[in-house]
Amino acid sequence: MKKFNIVMLGAPGSGKGTQAQLMAQEFGLQHISTGELFRKQIASKSALGLEAQSYIDKGNLCPDSLTINMLYDYLTHFESAKGFILDGVPRTIQQAEMLDGVGMSESLNVDLVINLNVPEDEIIRRMLERAKLQGRSDDTPEIIEKRIHNYFTLTRPLEDYYQKKSILSQVNGMGTIEEIFEEIKKLIENKL
Repeated sequence: MKKFNIVMLGAPGSGKGTQAQLMAQEFGLQHISTGELFRKQIASKSALGLEAQSYIDKGNLCPDSLTINMLYDYLTHFESAKGFILDGVPRTIQQAEMLDGVGMSESLNVDLVINLNVPEDEIIRRMLERAKLQGRSDDTPEIIEKRIHNYFTLTRPLEDYYQKKSILSQVNGMGTIEEIFEEIKKLIENKL
């Protein structure tokens, strides 16, 4: 059975995780958050987790091969899933190519890419608010600034990459959670 796989793009704080959870419930897909994946590895103090921690603490992205190998390893736990919603991966063109199988022994088909568009000033506001609410160590003003910079320099080019494959859909991330989800739901229903 071919799986239906979605990639969520959007800056940190754009609402990817919230929307991905709603999509998972609605369509029976497995939500894979690389942030959560990294946090689990770090909490377990695994070798991969400790390596990832050294990058994350500085606000840097983990190397592409570390991220993709961790992802493929994690996906094996969900063989029976109808498909996956990837939230936080790929973050670079190289990671997208690795998902397509370049230099890897496996690949993952991507059927739909959803980009949540949120202005930069709103992203900063949301992340500072989240830091207060959740007390996340990776949400200090300096780290937030670095993560946003990394997003715009490394991840933004993925929009062009997926646009060329004709699987990118732009979604305004400034409405209510419900309004944004209604728009996303229509996109998925049109692809299924």
